[in-house]
Amino acid sequence: MKFLVDMPLSPKTVSHLMGIGYKAVRVNELGMGKSKDKEIFDYATEQDMVILSADLDFGNILAYTHSNKPSVIIFRLQDQSPEHVNSLLSSNISSIKDDLEKGAIVIIEDFGIRIRLLPINEQR
Repeated sequence: MKFLVDMPLSPKTVSHLMGIGYKAVRVNELGMGKSKDKEIFDYATEQDMVILSADLDFGNILAYTHSNKPSVIIFRLQDQSPEHVNSLLSSNISSIKDDLEKGAIVIIEDFGIRIRLLPINEQR
């Protein structure tokens, strides 16, 4: 599984993911630090990557496009420190991996995780 880490998250999260055996890159490393969310979304789709962000716009794009990919993890946390984000990733990634591979939006909050399989549509 490959991860595309959005600008609101720390480069330390990229290092952490690589340290636990995943491929990861931050958008600025690709020259996309100032790219629009839709451009990041399209890149992740083309490269079969999971987007990690603290930005709700990726969920809105998924809802609007009814797309099956890319999977997105959104962090909605009081403590957005890299240490806290990385700890939550380490403790939860194995339980959400299958959903991410199928296509899902995962919201990680202070008191739980919400998972919604893609595509998001009004009939569900």
